[in-house]
Amino acid sequence: MQITGMKWGAKLLKYVDFPAAEILGAEAKPEEIQALIDKYGGVLVKPVFKGGIGKKGKAGLVGKATDVRTALKEKERLYFAEHRHGNAVAKSEGVTYESFIKAEYEVYFSLTDSTLYRAPTMTITHHGGVDIEELPADKIISVPFDPLTGLKGFVISNALSQLGAPNEIISPLVQNLTKLWDLFHNYGMTVLELNPIRIARDANGRLTPVACDFKCSFDGDDPNMDRLGLPDDLDNTDLSEYESAVNQLRTYQGQSDVFVINPTGSVTAMTFGGGANALVTELLGDVATISSDFGGNPPYAKMKEISRITYQYWLPQTNVLFIIGGKANNTDIYETFRAMGDALREHFTEHGPTPLYVVVGRGGPNLIRGLGYLRDIMDALGLPYAMFGFDSAMSEVINHAMAADKWMKAGGRKLIAQKLGIR
Repeated sequence: MQITGMKWGAKLLKYVDFPAAEILGAEAKPEEIQALIDKYGGVLVKPVFKGGIGKKGKAGLVGKATDVRTALKEKERLYFAEHRHGNAVAKSEGVTYESFIKAEYEVYFSLTDSTLYRAPTMTITHHGGVDIEELPADKIISVPFDPLTGLKGFVISNALSQLGAPNEIISPLVQNLTKLWDLFHNYGMTVLELNPIRIARDANGRLTPVACDFKCSFDGDDPNMDRLGLPDDLDNTDLSEYESAVNQLRTYQGQSDVFVINPTGSVTAMTFGGGANALVTELLGDVATISSDFGGNPPYAKMKEISRITYQYWLPQTNVLFIIGGKANNTDIYETFRAMGDALREHFTEHGPTPLYVVVGRGGPNLIRGLGYLRDIMDALGLPYAMFGFDSAMSEVINHAMAADKWMKAGGRKLIAQKLGIR
């Protein structure tokens, strides 16, 4: 689950008393908009997208107004705006009016669960308000820290000093950025990003950091996020029926993460493990129907239901059913394969046979027993198959699956159909 923008960002920041730009919703009356303009000198009009999608400013989807008439015109332009960034497409569902914040400095700040450091990591620069990917390495710094002690002020102070940040901004940032650890740590977030934080002077001349844009991602399995009281329909709703059906099965015991890559693909890869998923998705490319991670030692009933849903949606068009993963530490391979095999047998019984080539590559506890169970299922169903153990390079197993897909397209599918008695 992802959130972008200040409509909900400002509300979440209130949990830790972090200063944020003043926000009005699309329902704001003209006199309320005028009052905001009078107070701050102008407003930014931004579309509201469900889920996370970036680069709205570069796409011209941020309007500026110093009078009510212009603000309402920008509302009309952006209320149902469509935005495409990479493969992501989203349609706006309203706008927000956000106060101008005049500032001398802009700061980028983020907290993430880093796979590089295996620790929570702070990234900061006083050259914010831009794409941080474009900054040279000496202008931005990432610092891992101990999750048991949390984000301490000295971590922020040392990082800013190392970057050569102006001394006058270090103290107000240290006083306020430490609050964000409580929001990140206590409510199930995996990413928290503010860009920019504008550092403005108050009436007494003191510098105060003010959040002007917000982004966060949640761990959907962490119940702590429920404490925020976010509405169920806040996340991106542009999921396929298949993605929705499988993702509803998410639990701490066994993952069930799927993403449709190509609705017309020909290889359905049921993958176990994040590393395996990354390699499989990259090498299969457009022939893959889905990107998936079903690792985490799923129990029999859950794995069978995932398999049932996957077979129902994808087997009619699939040439190669690809069951692939690394060498597991704690996943019972026999239980996993037994569930997948039983679901396949029941699918054939209910929907009839379908031409299919099965490729299996796995390692872990009870592997031989699990492969034997799958072998018996495939033999009984009359399907060709190839099985690889933990001593086979995963890249070579993927190559075999791709070669099998080419063979199926070159006439193999027809041969298997004839063998199964399918017209």
